[in-house]
Amino acid sequence: MGLGVLLAFAIAPAGAQPPTEPSPAETNSTDESDLAAIRQASLDFEAAFAKGDAAAVAAHWTENGDYVAENGRIFTGRAEIEQEYEQLLSANKGLRIRVVIDSLRLLSDSAAIEDGRAFLEPSPVGAPAFSSYTAVHVKVDGQWLMSTVRDTRVETQTSYHNLADLEWLIGTWVAEEHGSRTESICRWVANKSFVQRTYTVTHPDHTTTSGLQLIGFNPQGGHLQSWNFSSDGGYAEGTWSARENGWSAEIRSTLADGRTSTAINLLTRLDDNAYAWQSVQRKLGDESLPDSDEVVLKRQSN
Repeated sequence: MGLGVLLAFAIAPAGAQPPTEPSPAETNSTDESDLAAIRQASLDFEAAFAKGDAAAVAAHWTENGDYVAENGRIFTGRAEIEQEYEQLLSANKGLRIRVVIDSLRLLSDSAAIEDGRAFLEPSPVGAPAFSSYTAVHVKVDGQWLMSTVRDTRVETQTSYHNLADLEWLIGTWVAEEHGSRTESICRWVANKSFVQRTYTVTHPDHTTTSGLQLIGFNPQGGHLQSWNFSSDGGYAEGTWSARENGWSAEIRSTLADGRTSTAINLLTRLDDNAYAWQSVQRKLGDESLPDSDEVVLKRQSN
């Protein structure tokens, strides 16, 4: 029997049992409970973000915690962090965040470290990217809070740089001409490698036509290209070229009845909130058709 054990027995009061370490089962149970609490806090963070509740978002930090943003700016203290999130969420109504935890481990019974990725939805203006983050959690009065968070921007592989000039087109656009109403919704898809445009035209007799267009970069031809699919079964392909304040697209169409047509569609950016569209040099088979009227579409606010 070692000296340490003899001393333990010597100083233990009569009838007392020597101290024991918690069993592995007890330790694992406590660990899992703490890790589950941190994961739940992550879900609560997403929910508060989606509600636009900056105070609830900042409440996930300790009173004197800090946050280092992707651009290197440091925000210290819960009040300063709340102010930063208030500006972000107020300027981006409906913005959401999706958090993916890649690694989470306890450092002690009151500290943990987490590594993961955060994605904003919808994706902000610019090249697509996500935030790689590291967060240190501490247990304060039984509650797990973040003491420090570090974000790093990670850009993803995409064809966005070939389509960046179309960034201004993202949004909802409406035109009302000669009794017809056209609504066009443009959004990024496939990691910002394509612009998807859905459109609906309501005619004076209340009938509608609709369709879907994809605009992307053709790496073989080195130009923008579009594919259009209409609700009546027709389809078209376009080759796009840059022009002053806009684009021209050479369109080759196959109508639902099998006939073919060609045209040059002109898109002219008037300002950040309006653009004009017109179809010229139109042909149905070998028959020339008159140019269409110019239609001005205006951006609709969210």
